[in-house]
Amino acid sequence: MAAPLALTRDQILRFRRGVAALDARLPAAKRSLRVAAWAGLQDSMPRAALLSIHARMEGARPDTWEDRSLVQVWGPRFSVYVVPARDLAAFTLGRLPGDAVGRRKAYDLAARLRDLLGEGTMLHSAAERALGIGSNQLRYAAPTGTVLMRWDGARQPTIWSGPAPDMDPFAARLELARRHLHVFGPVSADGFAAWAGIGRPEAADAFDALRKSLVAVTTPIGERWILARDEPALRALPQSTAAARLLPSGDAYTLLKKEDRTLLVTESAWRDELWTPRVWPGALLVGGEVTGTWRRAHDRMTIRSWRRLSPAERSAVEAEARSLPLPGVAGEIRVRWEP
Repeated sequence: MAAPLALTRDQILRFRRGVAALDARLPAAKRSLRVAAWAGLQDSMPRAALLSIHARMEGARPDTWEDRSLVQVWGPRFSVYVVPARDLAAFTLGRLPGDAVGRRKAYDLAARLRDLLGEGTMLHSAAERALGIGSNQLRYAAPTGTVLMRWDGARQPTIWSGPAPDMDPFAARLELARRHLHVFGPVSADGFAAWAGIGRPEAADAFDALRKSLVAVTTPIGERWILARDEPALRALPQSTAAARLLPSGDAYTLLKKEDRTLLVTESAWRDELWTPRVWPGALLVGGEVTGTWRRAHDRMTIRSWRRLSPAERSAVEAEARSLPLPGVAGEIRVRWEP
């Protein structure tokens, strides 16, 4: 038996940036929106999904996240996500609980909500009060694929009931696993479980079902799996990198756990600054490396770089900040650099 493919840190990060279109933006198109949201766009921080789109696609506007090809749901780990409407099943049915009790709870809540709302809408908190259930309990109905929402970051989400996706739940889970493998690869079944917010047995079953389409690899942080179709891209020669990107809190490129974080950010002190115990800052990507953090309050952005940037690099970062399609911000973003 041949030895597993050995991948370096540079190969892995280059592949992930390429898949995420972080080295070169995609053209403005609905197909590009779907590619940008291939693993979903976390939107728990107001308009994070919009900034993730902007980092990956040309021509993003303040309302691009509201495109008809996208929907907003409680996705992996019950976080707010923007996902392609045509891929709703993967991000909902793919996360259905593996046990009968959990599934029954999800479908019972969804049915009660549908009876309450009919074809109407209601604020999330008002619906829970009307149903006589605890705060945030309606999130457990989200994996049925029938609970849709709109949350603009300022108030409670508005929710409504939609038709159930026409897909077998296990097939949906396999599709969700393929998306995780493609965007976050190389990965493990445990990593998939942690990202998707599902049980380890369910994640392991999905990887076992996909085994013929996977390739075992070794990485600096241990043995992992990739999709066989992704092997050529992982072996490809280096390409040029983008001068700068400002990734929001919860962006897929930094949405990592445990040892996977050590691969992306090598210094422990820097990891502590990026993945804080409370609200994460955004990540500063310069020349293909995460090299600092950023936070914003209205039109003022504070950037902390972990190394001295050249004048050209600073200019690129500031130009990226000015280009952010932020709703409700008049004038240019003003950047303050922390020492």
